[in-house]
Parts: sequence; C-alpha cells; structure tokens
Amino acid sequence: MKNLLVCSLFLFGINAVLAQNISDHTVGLRLGSNKGFGTEISYQMKLKSENRAEFNLGWRSSNNVNAMKLNGLYQWVWPLEQGFNWYAGVGAGLGTYSNSNINNGSGTFVFAAGDVGIEYNFDFPLQASLDLRPEIGGNGYFENSFGTDIALGIRYKF
Repeated sequence: MKNLLVCSLFLFGINAVLAQNISDHTVGLRLGSNKGFGTEISYQMKLKSENRAEFNLGWRSSNNVNAMKLNGLYQWVWPLEQGFNWYAGVGAGLGTYSNSNINNGSGTFVFAAGDVGIEYNFDFPLQASLDLRPEIGGNGYFENSFGTDIALGIRYKF
C-alpha cells in the first residue's frame, strides 16, 4: 500500500511538471516575410491540453502586388522550461493576388503548410513566438510553388 501511494504521488508529480499551460484563446499579430506578407492577424484556440488550432489572415500591398491569404493550422504543443513551449503543426490555406507587372498576373491559390516554433508565455496575458512555416502550392504566386515564412508573433492571451 505504501509503495502504491509513493508511485501515485510520483506519477502525479511527473504529470504536474509536464503539464502545459496553453491559453484557451490568443489573438494578435504575426510579423513575417513570406512573399511580402509582412503582417498577419493571428488567432489561436485551445482544443485539448496539448493541441490547438491557429488561424491567420495576411495581406500585402507593395511593389505593384496586392494579395491576401488565409490559413489554418493544427498544432501540437510541448513544454520546454517554465513559460517556454515548442510546437509543430500542419494545415492549409487559400489566397488571392494581383500583380500589375505581369499580363494576367492575378489569380487565386491554395497551399499546404507546416509549422514549427518556440513560444514564451509571460506571467501577464502576453505570448511571444518565433516560428518557421514552409508552404507548398501557390498556383503561380509562390516561386516554384514553394514559400517559406519566418515570423515573430505577439498575442494577447485570454
């Protein structure tokens, strides 16, 4: 009986150490550089204790190119140190663009995306993240149907 109690306390302690603190919701900005998508409005929603969904709406208006894209990602989150998590995910998106430098330089595109990054959750309701998102597809928008995005995210947690 004593061994059972000690094992139970040990397992409870391990679970408490590995437990994560994914916020129920976050909203903010994701600042990156994929084909000029310098800014995305970002929203995250907790699905399970270790999973969440992320949705981003990005836009570009420069160098004779106007574009918008929307994507959704399913992410797995793992704790590193107190406040730090790393995450990986997969998803897809769609977008539209117009390029005045090219004849018939407009269209829509769909793409598949991956995501890997690290985040820090402050003691107050703020989250900062840095991630890499490769995207495949693009239907003429991405060069060689491939784009890569490295971005800094700043989100309010609630």
